[in-house]
Parts: sequence; C-alpha cells; structure tokens
Amino acid sequence: MPVARQPSSTGATSRLWPSGGVHLWPTGATSSLHSHRRGHLVYAARGVLSVRTERGTSIVPANRIAWTPAGFTHRHRAHGDTDMRIVFLSPSLARILPERPVVFTASGLAREVVLSLTGPREYDRAARTRLHRVLVDELREALEQPLQLPEPLDDRLRAVARLLYETPSDNSSLAELGRAVGAGARTLSRLFRNELGMTFYEWRTQVRIHHALVLLADGHDITYVAHACGWANPSGFIAAFTGVVGTTPGRYRTGGTTE
Repeated sequence: MPVARQPSSTGATSRLWPSGGVHLWPTGATSSLHSHRRGHLVYAARGVLSVRTERGTSIVPANRIAWTPAGFTHRHRAHGDTDMRIVFLSPSLARILPERPVVFTASGLAREVVLSLTGPREYDRAARTRLHRVLVDELREALEQPLQLPEPLDDRLRAVARLLYETPSDNSSLAELGRAVGAGARTLSRLFRNELGMTFYEWRTQVRIHHALVLLADGHDITYVAHACGWANPSGFIAAFTGVVGTTPGRYRTGGTTE
C-alpha cells in the first residue's frame, strides 16, 4: 500500500511504500544527494537512470538492475522520461549481494519480479519475502556488468575526465590529452590502470557508451549518436555498444533488451 504520492520539485511523481516505490521522472530530473538505511535495487522500466555514488556513476538501461548498499550516499538522474522502480531489501538478503554499488544483468524473471513488486498488486509480507528471495537469487547468478564508470581521484585524471565528459567525441590520444592537462602519457596510463583498473581506451569507451545511452534515451538516431560519441561510422559504434550493453542500439531504442 503506498504511503506517499507526491510531485517533487523536479517534476517527478512518486508512489512510495515501506518496501519500495515508483518514481515517474521527466527527462533531466535529478534527486537530491541522499542515502538509505536499507540497501535497494533500482530498475528503469522506461528511460535510462544514472546512479552516482562516491565510487562512480552507474548507467541503468532497461536490461540492467543497479544495487546500492545501505549507507551509500547517492543521487539519481533521469535521461528521457523515466519510470524508475525501487525495491528495498532486508538486511539478511542485502548481505547476500556485494558490499559495493554494482550493476547486474536483468534477466527476464528478475525484471518481472521487480515490476510485480512495484505494480498495483498488493502482496502480504510472506509473499513479498518470497519474491525478494527469488529476485536476489536471480541477481546472484547474474553477471556484474561494466556499466559503472569509476570516478577518478587523482587531479590529473580528473582533468582528463572533465575534457572527455564535456566532449565525448574527442579522439585525442592520451599523449595529446596529457599535454593539455600537464601530465605525461606514461604517467596517465599508469594512473588509469592503478586507480581505475582499466586502460585509458577502455575507460574512454565506457564514457562514450554512457553518453550514447543518454542520447538514445533522448530520442536521437543512431548515426547522430555514433558521431557525437566519437565513432567515425555507425558500424563501429554498433559493435562497441553491443559488446558493452548486450544489445544493438537499434533494439535498445525500440525497447528490445536482448538479441
């Protein structure tokens, strides 16, 4: 039974109850910085969500479910008109999932359980607990997905990140970017590996895929998105997007979640 139904200052409409809720957000709506006493799962039944924590930014399209443990300060943002579903977990179930924010592949069963738990049907406590267990079991078997963009801490990496956040289509080499921020390519390469656990080129691809998901949610066509995100032609973009997201941009735009 919902315990609140209210429009937010961002134009969102929310239905909330102790075990979860639904937030209908217009594109660009952003939550305040906040945390919860219980860990929670979020799923975008429509649109795309980004979830930002101290660990970085996660992108949550329709074939992913994001997990944020209790106590992690975070902020949500909607890209495209977004139907956000949230499910809170008991401490006993939360302990089964990672102690850090992650993004999981959303199986068909996991999606249906989240939609059912946050839909109009009311479940008694025992039934809701059973569904929560099914959901957690599905996520335990799911792969963690590389849709979390870690946030650099080193000032030199942060300077490079700002340049690419502002212009994801920038094809400058690491050496060229290093000259712009006053750092050598070897130093930056080492920092990317040691601090972020990936190469510069892997990280830049992640930045571009994140940006692509946002542009697709806003209704842009694939050719425009490919060029805006730094690919010389749509075929290269489609291959990279499919490799990371698990479905083609075309299927993603039309609501398909798997090939």
